Amino acid sequence: MQVLNTVARITAAVVLMAFVGSVAGQETYPSKPIRLIVPYPPGGSNDPMARMIGRKLTERWSQPVIVDNKAGGNTVIGGEALAKAPPDGYTLLLLGSGVLAAALLVPAPYDMIKDFDAVATLAKSDYVLVLHPSVPANTLLEFIALAKAKPGQIDVGTAGVGSTVHLATELFNMLVGTKMQHVPYKGSGPVISDLIGGQVQVAFQIPIAVTNHVRSGKLKAIAVTGETRLAALREVPTFVEAGVPGFDAKAWFGVIAPAGTPKTVINKLSIEIAGILAMPDTREYLTKQGMQIFISTADQTAALMRTELAKFDKIIKSANIKVGQ
Repeated sequence: MQVLNTVARITAAVVLMAFVGSVAGQETYPSKPIRLIVPYPPGGSNDPMARMIGRKLTERWSQPVIVDNKAGGNTVIGGEALAKAPPDGYTLLLLGSGVLAAALLVPAPYDMIKDFDAVATLAKSDYVLVLHPSVPANTLLEFIALAKAKPGQIDVGTAGVGSTVHLATELFNMLVGTKMQHVPYKGSGPVISDLIGGQVQVAFQIPIAVTNHVRSGKLKAIAVTGETRLAALREVPTFVEAGVPGFDAKAWFGVIAPAGTPKTVINKLSIEIAGILAMPDTREYLTKQGMQIFISTADQTAALMRTELAKFDKIIKSANIKVGQ
């Protein structure tokens, strides 16, 4: 009996030491460099977002945040790297709304909800519906009437099959009853070039990509998807103002961690990110990028992920979208 009591005391001591060590580790987080995975190549809108938030976290914590571009597999390579990482807060992933859509379109060895913990949102960007100047429509309702009169004859360019702008396009078709001809490209740059050249007639684009072209007259903007008008394009009405309510389409960015990451670590990350987003220079930087501050708690981010996945899944199935089509 005495031996059993001794074993019990030793076991209890070991468990207590492990618990204390775990708590201490969380309290001192971060105590080593953090890896922030970007599931895209360097250069796109995801990369500068990751480097901005990484630089700010480094300044606040005096621990390096290393941006790791792990592109390929329609974001699956980066997602898999996160899913396999230890759930300790030292490996994170920059989540774009496109990552959620990709997980529904290609075989992924992870579940976006079960295998990841939401941390926070960072920023969001509305879409601008832009036309080639030759299109005989100056308002959203005029364009809808034109598209209905010419089913399949108006070419709409997107950044690729299953991209968020492709899903926005299909959502628009479903909402207003139009049928445009989808022309997928490898990125937004070629879309804008061909839109200006008249090879396609319409596209949804983030504001920063088209504002200068609208001001110069190379493109015609007829509506924006957000709740309020854009500061850079005050003359362009929202979809609601233009007579089409219920069109919810936007690009957004956030941060996620492996499932099982300690709640104390998640909360610390979420609070720090909210603090960074509240800084005037962060707001100025994002505004120049055509984006808006988007602060959410971990729970709010998780709810957004579930909502967006459900919305994307409905669009993909209704429009019968398949990668490679």
